[in-house]
Amino acid sequence: MPRAKGGFKTRRYHKKILSMAKGYYSGRRRCYKVAAKAVEKALEHSYKDRRLKKRDLRSLWITRINAAVRMFGLTYNQFIDGLKKANISLNRKALADIAYNDINVFGELVEKVKPFIKAA
Repeated sequence: MPRAKGGFKTRRYHKKILSMAKGYYSGRRRCYKVAAKAVEKALEHSYKDRRLKKRDLRSLWITRINAAVRMFGLTYNQFIDGLKKANISLNRKALADIAYNDINVFGELVEKVKPFIKAA
């Protein structure tokens, strides 16, 4: 019985993997076996990091809000608690954007929240 080597379909699959490995260094872009491992690992990281990106951005927003709020003599926790008590529903992304781009508007927001904060 003759040996079957895959022919067209194998070549097409190898070509697909090697095209995904474009831009990789040395054998990682030239040799199918090495490229296949590199591409698989890269895809795993991209899947994981799409989820980590959300976590990192939320952390950045909180840091920006905290820095802006401290300029007005409050802490992040006091500010968020005051927002809830004042029934102001802005998410952290919007708050961070306001704090970053227009500190005067953010200051007005802080002044609206201050009456709802307990004096420590």
